[in-house]
Amino acid sequence: MAAHRKPKQSPLGGQAVRTAATLALASAATTTLFEGSAQAEPRPTTAQVKAKVDRLYEEAEVATERYNGAKEKADEARASFDRLRDEAARRTQRLNTARDRLGAMAAAQYRSGGLDPAVRLALTSDPVEYLERAALAEKAGDRQAAAVSAVRRELGAIRQLRAESEGRLTSLREHETELRRQKAAVHDKLQAARTLLARLTAEERARYEAATAGRDGAATGGSADQDGTTASGASAPVRADRSSGGERTSVTAPNARAAEAISFARAQLGKPYVWGATGPSGYDCSGLTQAAWRAAGISLPRTTYTQINAGQRVSRAQLAPGDLVFFYSGISHVGLYIGGGQMIHAPRPGAPIRVAPIDEMPFAGATRVG
Repeated sequence: MAAHRKPKQSPLGGQAVRTAATLALASAATTTLFEGSAQAEPRPTTAQVKAKVDRLYEEAEVATERYNGAKEKADEARASFDRLRDEAARRTQRLNTARDRLGAMAAAQYRSGGLDPAVRLALTSDPVEYLERAALAEKAGDRQAAAVSAVRRELGAIRQLRAESEGRLTSLREHETELRRQKAAVHDKLQAARTLLARLTAEERARYEAATAGRDGAATGGSADQDGTTASGASAPVRADRSSGGERTSVTAPNARAAEAISFARAQLGKPYVWGATGPSGYDCSGLTQAAWRAAGISLPRTTYTQINAGQRVSRAQLAPGDLVFFYSGISHVGLYIGGGQMIHAPRPGAPIRVAPIDEMPFAGATRVG
């Protein structure tokens, strides 16, 4: 019967089946491997790396100026809070003194018995003596009333100071939060730039540095942080680059203050760019211009986007030595104009303070402060 027939054998034996399965898997794996290789991103060229690093450094500078602004506001809020706290302490001391005086008066009144004046008159055999004592008591009452008023005034002032202090403390904490956020943003951008540069071979790095030197005037060997060190932990390079018109030229400053600002800036040539720094060992771009004009006796605000409004706006055709020149649409970079189309500026991480043409970046405006 059909039920007892021998099962039909497969044309391939067991070994043959296993071999075919193995080949199929190998073929699938090979196909996947080739497909994955075809989809892998091509290795970026040196020019592409430079473009990405340039963008990251520009974004880091934007974050740096925001950090500078947040730090300035945090410092102001802290100083205001400290002043209020000190004033509250002085008021508290005056309050304690007034309370002690009031307590002494109360104790004296207690020792005198605090009798009603009519009773005292009834008990006093000499009316003249009573009237003298009543006059003294009235004066003492006036002094006591004045002491009570003083206590009330100090209490009110202290309550107001405490309320203002709480507001300043809240503002301080908000600015400190923003400060930490912008600091993290700077670190992230700089770290991303370091990571990109680390992928380059020695030959590619040499080509990158050659391409960068034309703009920054120095090899970008590392990003100087606020402690003035590079990513590798070594000291940031200190060297003056005078390759782009950096030699002293006989450009006459319009006034003594502008000449002093330029002289100070020249003395900083070769010092490292250090983000968030205002000297003396390193500077960021706005820190350098602020310090230069401070040396000339003029106080500038801390950031690029506030410095541009610190004086009279001038056109590019009206530029004179000592003017502040600003770059990029976000006003994120500033230099000190020295004449002849040149400026002194702190360029970027890894590049020291140098003289450079103002044409190397997108011009955004200029301001005359002296």
